[in-house]
Amino acid sequence: MRVRHPENSPLAAVLRNATKRYGSIVALDGINLEIRKGEVLALLGPNGAGKTTAVRLILGLSRSDTGQVEVFGRSPLEAQHRMRTGAMMQIGKVPETLRVAEHIDLFSSYYVDPLPRAEIMARAGLTGIEQRKFGELSGGQKQRLLFALAICGNPDLLVLDEPSAGLDVESRRLLWDQIRRLVHEGRSILLTTHYLEEADALADRVVVIDRGKILAEGTPAEIKKKASGKRIRCSTLTDAGRIAGIPGVTSVERDEDTLVILASAAEPVVRELLTLDASLTNLEVDSAGLEEAFLSLTRTNAQLEVAS
Repeated sequence: MRVRHPENSPLAAVLRNATKRYGSIVALDGINLEIRKGEVLALLGPNGAGKTTAVRLILGLSRSDTGQVEVFGRSPLEAQHRMRTGAMMQIGKVPETLRVAEHIDLFSSYYVDPLPRAEIMARAGLTGIEQRKFGELSGGQKQRLLFALAICGNPDLLVLDEPSAGLDVESRRLLWDQIRRLVHEGRSILLTTHYLEEADALADRVVVIDRGKILAEGTPAEIKKKASGKRIRCSTLTDAGRIAGIPGVTSVERDEDTLVILASAAEPVVRELLTLDASLTNLEVDSAGLEEAFLSLTRTNAQLEVAS
């Protein structure tokens, strides 16, 4: 394994006042983003928020219109720094007829100091299917192979774009364990995910982005504080629209047969719910989480954009 020489900067990658436009669309609007060494940074945002554009700038796949982009203190376009970066992307096509081991060997050949094939297989949970063709893999196995390709080069910075999409619970937990192991080894990880539980479990810091601007940044606990209030779950015959009119209720959503209610305080809302429906069941009350904070931030931003 490569010896990791210390460097003066505590940052693996940084965007400074980075702006990127596609015609009349502003994908990134002067954002400042830091990925620190030895941390997991979760970049969260709705579709079209600018996450993929930020990732492309860091990987050197696009250039910013204004501002600075640096990876390990230098341009991401420099080959020696790109060799220190691995990426697992949603986009891209992998040859269907190549076998798992052939994919690993091919990608490993691009790097000066790749991880041993056996270690890559073990880390990605692919041991035993080395001779299976990519086209014969299940969706979860394909996702694990993409993770394997991302770590082939023994990277110092790893970009994971929706890495657990399509994985079952066991495979997702295996992936999480490997991400934690990589960070423990001193690597930096940029994670984009729609699984808010994943960001909460893995991230040292969270950045919420929407419409090309950063809305919030901090630890998962700090972000969750921005969604002050309570989450109430219950099964009730009362119409969701009627519940939305209860003082203190900020949102009502249906999750199969259950209503999920966000409220500034739980007690008065629960009392009103029981008044409206004495047969109410499956009542649960807890503090609002990362998902609620994310929704609160993005909804507020959307309302401000409409108002302006």
